[in-house]
Amino acid sequence: MNSDEAVESRGGVMSGNFRRRPRRGAILVLSAIMLSVLLLMTAFAVDVGYFLLVRSELQTSADAAALAAAWELLDGRSRGRNDFVEKATAAARSFAQKNPAGGVEPLLADADVQFGRLDLTAGKDAQLQPSDPRWYNAVRVRVRRTAEINGKIPTFFGRLAGISGVSAQAEATAAFMDDLIGFRPPRGRLPLRVLPFALDKQTWEEVFAGNTSDQWTWDEETQTVRSGPDGIFEANLFPQATGSPGNRGTIDIGARNNSTADLARQIREGLSDADLEHLGGKLELGSDGTLSLNGDTGISAGVKDELAGIRGRPAIILLFDSVAGNGNNAQYTVVGFAGVRIMEVNLTGKMSSKRVIVQPARFFVHGGIPTPADAHTSYYIYSPAWLVR
Repeated sequence: MNSDEAVESRGGVMSGNFRRRPRRGAILVLSAIMLSVLLLMTAFAVDVGYFLLVRSELQTSADAAALAAAWELLDGRSRGRNDFVEKATAAARSFAQKNPAGGVEPLLADADVQFGRLDLTAGKDAQLQPSDPRWYNAVRVRVRRTAEINGKIPTFFGRLAGISGVSAQAEATAAFMDDLIGFRPPRGRLPLRVLPFALDKQTWEEVFAGNTSDQWTWDEETQTVRSGPDGIFEANLFPQATGSPGNRGTIDIGARNNSTADLARQIREGLSDADLEHLGGKLELGSDGTLSLNGDTGISAGVKDELAGIRGRPAIILLFDSVAGNGNNAQYTVVGFAGVRIMEVNLTGKMSSKRVIVQPARFFVHGGIPTPADAHTSYYIYSPAWLVR
């Protein structure tokens, strides 16, 4: 290789090295850009993560507020109070604030708490419908963090892009059943406390009209029954003329012509799965709003101890509008159900002194079957409140 070639060769090498230097610079620039993007993405992730956290806390606040309001609504309605909407609204506001979102105890505007009637047979498409407040069974609560109320959720790095805060809200609806056409076996093997007794619906309506007696009181504080009026009228389950059509008496929920031992067991323990199997696995009114059951127009003294043993304890009885036949050939047409409390039992002595006194009392049931319409087939019977959405 001559000197010129060597110089040219070295020049070529030098020229090659010179051309590679800009490529390193480009890599450095690209790395800086990528680092900036990564930082921006990290900042964005921090803001998004915080937003999702506060959004979750808003949902918790809405859930708690809706449940609290629904229970207060149920309590007020079942006790016949007139201020249940106001108290339920106050409960929603209180529980919303007890569950902060992003460090803020959220306030609720009037429009954030809505009451109405919810058809619990319509599934997720059911809409809260305005109705007679006496039949409210649901409440929807909205908890917000907006510029108008509670302030927007602040950003940490979004401010670099001119975004100082974002709005968010959460909704929850809670409801309870209060119009039932029957009962399924409750989950968890809980007893279905339906007493095997029937009361004519006319007498039940007389109780509400105040046309019956009021001689007994349930003391909520001591959880005992004592004599004396309390403003809640009563009915006597014992037939007034045993054997005559139209009288109240014993209902066979299960096998036809239940024995006294079966009746005693049902009074003590509630209905069993075997009892319900005779009725297709559930106790339910038919599509015409009735259920025909065999019974007996009388109450045996053989169950007096069992009845005395549940004195003061709420349970369910059946309501009928007609009965055909006498004695243990009676056929009852059941049209509804009622929550009651046994107040007094006397099944010995003179016929005129025999009695099984009941008083309307709210009863919470699991396994209730709601009606698709406002049929008003149950009274004082409710499911626990739960979140429906």
